[in-house]
Amino acid sequence: MALAFVGSAALGAAFGEAFAVLYSEVKDVITKTIASKSILQQLKSTLDVLDPLVKDIQQSNRELGRSEKETHDLIQQMNKGVKLVGKYSNLTRWKHFGRYHYANKLCSLDEALRRFFQIHIPAWGLRNGIEVLRGVNDLCAQMNSAGINGVLPCAVPEPPDFTVGMDVSLKELKMELLKEEVLMLVLTAPGGCGKTTLVKMLCQDEDIKGKYEILFVMVTKTPNLKDIIRRIFRHKGDQVPEFQSDEDAINHLKQLLNRIKQQNPILLILDDVWSGSESLLEKFMFHMTGFKILVTSRTAFPRFSCKYKLEPLSDEDATKLFRHSAILQDGNSYIPDDDTVKKIVKFCGGFPLALEVIGSSLRGESAATWENRMQNWTSGDSILDSVPKDDLLKCLQSSLEFSDKKVKPKYEVIMKECFMDIGSFPEDQRIRVASLIDMWEELYELDEVGTIANLLEISSRNLASLVVTRRDASEVGRYYAEDFVLQHDLLRELANHQCRQEPIEKRKNLILDISGNNLPKWWTEQKQQHISSHLLSISTDENFSSSWCNIQPPEVTVLVLNFQTEKYTLPEFIEKMEELKVLIVTNYGAFRVELGNFQLLGSVPNLKRIRLEKVSIPSIGKTLSASRSLEKISLFMCHIGHAYRNSSIQISDALPNLREINIDYCINLVELPAGIFDIISLKKLNITNCHKLSKLPEGLGKLRNLEVLRLRSCTELLELPESTGSLHNLVVLDISDCLSISKLPKHIGKLCNMKEFHKKGCLALHNQLPPSILDLEHLKLVVCDEGMAKRWESIIKEIPAHHSGPQIKVAEKDINLKWLRNHF
Repeated sequence: MALAFVGSAALGAAFGEAFAVLYSEVKDVITKTIASKSILQQLKSTLDVLDPLVKDIQQSNRELGRSEKETHDLIQQMNKGVKLVGKYSNLTRWKHFGRYHYANKLCSLDEALRRFFQIHIPAWGLRNGIEVLRGVNDLCAQMNSAGINGVLPCAVPEPPDFTVGMDVSLKELKMELLKEEVLMLVLTAPGGCGKTTLVKMLCQDEDIKGKYEILFVMVTKTPNLKDIIRRIFRHKGDQVPEFQSDEDAINHLKQLLNRIKQQNPILLILDDVWSGSESLLEKFMFHMTGFKILVTSRTAFPRFSCKYKLEPLSDEDATKLFRHSAILQDGNSYIPDDDTVKKIVKFCGGFPLALEVIGSSLRGESAATWENRMQNWTSGDSILDSVPKDDLLKCLQSSLEFSDKKVKPKYEVIMKECFMDIGSFPEDQRIRVASLIDMWEELYELDEVGTIANLLEISSRNLASLVVTRRDASEVGRYYAEDFVLQHDLLRELANHQCRQEPIEKRKNLILDISGNNLPKWWTEQKQQHISSHLLSISTDENFSSSWCNIQPPEVTVLVLNFQTEKYTLPEFIEKMEELKVLIVTNYGAFRVELGNFQLLGSVPNLKRIRLEKVSIPSIGKTLSASRSLEKISLFMCHIGHAYRNSSIQISDALPNLREINIDYCINLVELPAGIFDIISLKKLNITNCHKLSKLPEGLGKLRNLEVLRLRSCTELLELPESTGSLHNLVVLDISDCLSISKLPKHIGKLCNMKEFHKKGCLALHNQLPPSILDLEHLKLVVCDEGMAKRWESIIKEIPAHHSGPQIKVAEKDINLKWLRNHF
């Protein structure tokens, strides 16, 4: 019967009729004559076997039809066979030659029938079987789309049974999504923060569920546009079209959505979209009324302006989630005291996934196990290594895969190493962008632009947060001294975990967090430990006594020292660091501290960059007399009143290759020593927020190679020396917020290469602009206050026609105190 079903699809009605006539004729001839019955009996036997099959073919053929082209030749042969049987039966006995001739033809007909059903029918059966299977698959897909065999392809998953701390985020997300101008909203946060959970909760909200037709699509790491659209079609129970291209698929989707939205507006949710998928998202932006898109991603996608960032849970909510995860259903689990729970919760950093994984790993465990685990974490063990399940580590590590369209293959390793470098600084502290610029220029040959580009990419992936404290209209001389980076504690732990995958002697980054005087065991061993790391970071707490052990770090390029003690001495092994190029010393304590062993820096032959924060320093000229390779000095919130004094050596002789000096928030800086202006190699001089600085010496004009002079927010500075006009290579002059400057140098017009002039907030300057200002023919940008902007507009009219004149930008009011935290 099954074969009949298959055959019927291939054979037409004409085949059945021809067979019936032939069968009837053979039977009739055999009945009426006894001549040569053997040949006809053989043919009849073949037809007897085929008769039921042909009848089934005729029956099912009324339901299924196919072209008769394939059976045309056999039909004609059977029609001839009817005539052949008739002629054969009418032959007289003595016509032996004719009887032999017709007998051969009847044998050929018998063979043709057998061959047709033995060879052609199985081949057609296989072909039709494939088509039947395809039909079954389509039927299954339709059943699934109708909800018969499970969940709809784009149905919204149920939220977890227990959630906490998301009510405010839910309201804010809902508010953002319902804004009329929002077409696509990106919900972003690091992995494990609960983005998908929040969206599931949103879909249960009555205002959303009752208004929208919701299509929830889980996106793969390598998404396929056609596959996503196929799922939407199946979800709606529609037959899936054959898409010729992505554009064709989008056009079909538009037609479907237009039909759906006749009933309800549509909310398309694309869950867990990975970095590098911007082009995919753009294809869904139809600008169609009644259609919104909500995207969840670890990446913030800079191309799209509408974003909502989900923050980690508060301490209170994190504790509730942890306790819920750590308690058995019968409520009999051991839970330690509140202080211990608080410490464990802090390790998880408010990440719901971390809280659930760590909590469940301790569920039902004994008090001894809890205590042992807590001691291990406190002594420096990673929570990423201490849980039986590796879900948490896998989730976080997957964010470090930079192999997507945005990051070229040759930069993948650098991006990952840049992320790990950020972990070189203590937890819960701000990391200066200027410090990272110094590090990455020497480690990876990245300039300022490259560093900022990497930080923006890392920030967009929620692996750290780049905070720009002040808006800067500069097109040439952007200054990053006050900008900083924040890194979540759990992400810092991830960075350090990645560093620890190699043995100590082979690590590229060696990051040491020392509590009290508990130095690592390998460091206190009698034999000297050889370090091959390129970056060495040592962070100590307020109980450290500056008792350093001996190590050999000859290959270290960057040394980062972070401390909190009231007294701090540089380690003796610095003088052995022959390859050291960058030294960053940061005091995270409450008061400035004088550095001991500062003279050791004079023994480092290749030191190029020094950055000191919140320290008091002795004489720079005397200390660094042998550091002729030094190119950059940065002092942030330092006491440097005597740093340039008490030296018998000229600063210009001690630092002949110095190219940049940055002095920020050094409140006791009253004047700059004249010797600085003998450093003719100097290209950048940035002095900002030094409120006691009242005067610059005339020697300023000797800095003939100076390109950037920034004196921002030096509120007591009265004037610029007349020799400023001699700075013929100056490109950027910034005197923003210098409240006391009442006039500009008479010959300022001699700054023939100046392109940018920043003078916002110069309240005492008023309209006092010297006539030579018209001679600044290369000036491209002037940033000033609104009142001064009108004065400049009138000046531009007086500029000769062959000069294009500068662009005038009115400075935006930007009042914030972001930079104050952790400093006062």
